[in-house]
Amino acid sequence: MKINALDFGEGDKIPKEYTCDGEGVSPALVWEEVPDGTKSFALIVDDPDIPDIVKKRLGIEKFDHWVLYNIPIDCRAVPRGEKVGLGGFNSSGDTKYTGPCPPDREHRYFFKLYALDTLFDRGPGATSFKLEKLMSGHILATATLIACYERPK
Repeated sequence: MKINALDFGEGDKIPKEYTCDGEGVSPALVWEEVPDGTKSFALIVDDPDIPDIVKKRLGIEKFDHWVLYNIPIDCRAVPRGEKVGLGGFNSSGDTKYTGPCPPDREHRYFFKLYALDTLFDRGPGATSFKLEKLMSGHILATATLIACYERPK
């Protein structure tokens, strides 16, 4: 399975419009080569490069920018500025996309797509931690796109 962003590629800098320094809208994403047996998709966008002080203050190891699940099987894209499926809580406590806004240096952002053999019997609002537990044993394939962003000085 492969995931791509329409406006940036693997290892590229995320364009300003998708960050706190721009509009902060979610980027358009597309995926292909879905395995047989897939019944839904999930997407987690996170930043593992957060400062230690943020990790301690929030009690997290990574900052979740976007959590989506129960994305329908016939869906192969998330349009710019939109969501598909159900929104989970990100680390800001929102069920929408929160653009990158690294406070200290360049950070990496992992766009992780999961092909799942199930739909989850729950409403919106799962955290990535809860979603990762729910997905255990149901992941058929994963695809990851890694991009970076550093705020202008």
